[in-house]
Amino acid sequence: MEVTRSPRPARLLEVELSEGIPSVPTVHPDTGTAYNRVLSLVRLHTHPVGLVQIDLGAAGISGAEHARAIWQAAREDIQEHLRQDGLPVPATLSTQRLADSPRPRCMRTREDMAGRGPEVSVVICTRDRTDDLAECLATLDQQDYHRYEILVVDNAPSTRATEDLMKRRYGNEPHIRYVREDLPGLSNARNRGLAEARGDIIAYTDDDVLLDRSWLSELVNGFSVTEDVACVTGLVVPLELETQAQLWFEEFGGYCKGFRTRIFDLDGHRPKNPLFPYAIAMVGTGSNMAFTKRALIALGGFDPTLGTGTRALGGEDLAAFFQTMTEGYKLVYTPAAFMRHKHRPEYASLRKQMFGYGAGLTAYATKVLLSDPARAFRALVPQLPAAMRYALSPDSPKNSRKSEDYPAELTRIELKGMMYGPLAYLRARWDARTIRWGSRKCCR
Repeated sequence: MEVTRSPRPARLLEVELSEGIPSVPTVHPDTGTAYNRVLSLVRLHTHPVGLVQIDLGAAGISGAEHARAIWQAAREDIQEHLRQDGLPVPATLSTQRLADSPRPRCMRTREDMAGRGPEVSVVICTRDRTDDLAECLATLDQQDYHRYEILVVDNAPSTRATEDLMKRRYGNEPHIRYVREDLPGLSNARNRGLAEARGDIIAYTDDDVLLDRSWLSELVNGFSVTEDVACVTGLVVPLELETQAQLWFEEFGGYCKGFRTRIFDLDGHRPKNPLFPYAIAMVGTGSNMAFTKRALIALGGFDPTLGTGTRALGGEDLAAFFQTMTEGYKLVYTPAAFMRHKHRPEYASLRKQMFGYGAGLTAYATKVLLSDPARAFRALVPQLPAAMRYALSPDSPKNSRKSEDYPAELTRIELKGMMYGPLAYLRARWDARTIRWGSRKCCR
């Protein structure tokens, strides 16, 4: 059933601190839309350092009020960035341009990586969404990185629309290739991209995102943060929050994993969360991830029984992150490699998404349990009460962001997906075995 509420849209605004902090009126000067809050993506030397929500009130907010709210929410991250750049750290924040240098250290590092970095293959997996794909490709074609190719993997399409788009717009571009993968499933599409890729690093993204100009440079730079890095993930922020469904998805958790670079492994950089690495979603998301080609091949690519387009509906990125950890590699999360995601505007689409997230999570968990039951049970059974509290308690970090009007139906649908996931994974494994058996029989 469609849920109808009066939407409380939030205006999304980018604030570059080296250019000053503006006032924000309640009515958008270009569109005439009235807002009662603003979500400011705060950047310093183009690096994201915070995502700050501020109530506008009847008269909007002044630049000074905007500055105070940003400083209160993102002070530590702003100060840390300035220290790393060797720049003065202020005691407060005003509306004026933040003290700067002609070429901050962070920008010099990025420019150096953009010019000398290894060849990268960017893989976009898509199916029947040509408008979204065209917008994503436009941002990808404007990257400041120098050496990269683009692979568009068309996964079991129902029409020739994507192929026609690629021929019409990019047929004469040697660095952009179209590949059709008729075996359905996001993992199959990603594995096809891996097989076709020429680069030393494989960067994966989706067709419903817009990429920051320095996304690729910063993603590649993440591999130099420490040794033995096999995977780098980046920040994902919403493109807009205009409908109630988009706002509820952000309350559910969205994709943001914070604004500080983090290293993950099972040794000196192991998070305090006792469920790690089983609770692996904290490290990033599949729409913004890159692997060294060598490591991803060694890991066996992505599990074709998981992911969108399979019975499991998701979980393939979680399984890849988990395996990265358990095979002894390091994973780096870097917010500097960021993109904007088009949250689904319709409530019906959000309901479907919540079910898929629940199913993908427990399908991934089932795979992990079956791959090493003794180890998984030893690690997980003592933590089950805490895990249940995290999933169900309204005061847990997972649920505390939800507003009073967040539909209980969405929580129920997510839980239904979680109950469905284990069976879905087992059926997906059976399907895969049947396909392999049929292929061997046909080839005899």
